[in-house]
Amino acid sequence: GITQLRFKPAYNPYTEPSMEVFSYHEGLKKWVEVGNSGVFRPELLLPMGLPENVSVIAWGLSLERPTMIKYGINNIRELVGHRVNLQMVYDSPLCRLDA
Repeated sequence: GITQLRFKPAYNPYTEPSMEVFSYHEGLKKWVEVGNSGVFRPELLLPMGLPENVSVIAWGLSLERPTMIKYGINNIRELVGHRVNLQMVYDSPLCRLDA
């Protein structure tokens, strides 16, 4: 159901080139990051034993951002990391987007 997307170059320490993906959120009336992607830098692949001529792409969805919007969390450290409210985790063991 995402219809409005923007793509922009970005800096990521592990990939080059890198790109961020944004979607316009009608409820918030602003653009929200929904993904990230890039090509892994060669020096990160060599320790894995991959040949120098191999390219590896990386991408991912920013699922923490829609989760923060759904549950009204303003600081990502309250969703992941040492500041997580464990009672929230116990009370919401499953994130359902259709609820």
